[in-house]
Amino acid sequence: MPKYDLAILGSGPGGYVAAIRAGQWGLKTVVIEKDPFLGGTCLHVGCIPTKVLLHHAELYENFLNAKEFGFEVKGVSVNWGAMLDRKNKIVNKHAKGIEYLFRKNKVESLQGWGTLAGPGRVNVEKDGKTQTVEARYVMVATGSGARTLEGVAFDGKRIVSNREILDLAEIPKSLVVVGAGAVGVEFASIYRSFGADVTILEMLPRAVPLEDAEISAELEKAFRKRGIKMQTQAVVESVKKDSKGASVTFRDKNGKSDTLAADCVLVAVGRKPMTEKIGLEKTRAKLERGFVHTNGFMETSEPGLYAIGDIVAGMPQLAHAASMEGIIAVGKMAGKDVPEFDRRRVPNCTYCEPQIGSIGWTEQQARDAGYAVKTGKFPFSANSKASILGHHEGFIKVVAEEKYGEVLGVHAIGPLATEILSEAVAATGLEATLDDMMFTVHAHPTVSEAMGDAFNSVRGLAINF
Repeated sequence: MPKYDLAILGSGPGGYVAAIRAGQWGLKTVVIEKDPFLGGTCLHVGCIPTKVLLHHAELYENFLNAKEFGFEVKGVSVNWGAMLDRKNKIVNKHAKGIEYLFRKNKVESLQGWGTLAGPGRVNVEKDGKTQTVEARYVMVATGSGARTLEGVAFDGKRIVSNREILDLAEIPKSLVVVGAGAVGVEFASIYRSFGADVTILEMLPRAVPLEDAEISAELEKAFRKRGIKMQTQAVVESVKKDSKGASVTFRDKNGKSDTLAADCVLVAVGRKPMTEKIGLEKTRAKLERGFVHTNGFMETSEPGLYAIGDIVAGMPQLAHAASMEGIIAVGKMAGKDVPEFDRRRVPNCTYCEPQIGSIGWTEQQARDAGYAVKTGKFPFSANSKASILGHHEGFIKVVAEEKYGEVLGVHAIGPLATEILSEAVAATGLEATLDDMMFTVHAHPTVSEAMGDAFNSVRGLAINF
């Protein structure tokens, strides 16, 4: 008999969450991690450290604008080294937290490079030595890495990815960001708060192109107000390092060639699946451009082999999506009654200033799907708690089916948008209607009560606007 019920490759938010749930459901589990620490990209060079710096940036902006709130603050300066130290302490604390949770749930871990070696077998190589792990089920949760442009290499100082920009020795005076997705706009927001001259170049016609078009327009407006320059439909032709920093040559939307020089260039053009050299090509799993195809329970075409997270074809590359995929996959292994994964029920969150949170279909997607659509919008300028916070920008937009009022999508940009979105996530997950949400009582004064007004606005019945 195999020693383990489940062997997991990767300890990111997909792998470690799946491992803990497997332990809770009585599956003897081992996690194989190539790095000497647990937590993966999200904890060490992704979600968590980025949000630490975003919070620091928000605090700094509050100090700079303290007079509005009745405070006289003088001589505020940035101790960049202390900020990086705090970021690292938070990351290390939560990495140790995963170790504790593994012990609590009887999950074992092995450090080394895992390679699929046949049904139910994984070879783990470390320091030239190999051991073989046998398990009834194997889950691949190896995550993703930063893509780059053709001919562009990261040097870690002048031309950087999301990893290196977290540990720059100093705040650059100027920054060019290639790509206006979540990663690009978050770092643009951080470094603009700390005084950098920031320009974003985006190949597509609008920023955060996966969001509703009105959200994109609002973000571009807010960024312009903050002094962040943005060029959409800009095709980057080269990124080169020089003695003073780096330069980006691109063609604008009119086809005119231009070059921007900066202290630092962040290339944020998406993520690639980390599926090379782990033996997937020797299985019956179907791969497409490095992504693995699965069914709704995260099963591949190879019996007993599951895949979750950023490596799965057609799924959102988000930490919380990976976690739920892992829970569903483990439930299937353990014989539990779990639903298939529904990607439309996954919230998108972007933590720039202003924040963006969305769930479900955009207005255009709903129309393209054949729905008769009715929308409503409620501005945060009419919300009393937003006024108290001093953040009046943005709105909540609700996309609903016209006849029966089913909530198809909710899109927010503004204060605490990523926090108040949970109500909308629950609403869409439970197939709530406008009537359900219009009679939901919201505490006052809160930012979240703007959500109630947004649902009412679809019927033209918003109270505060």
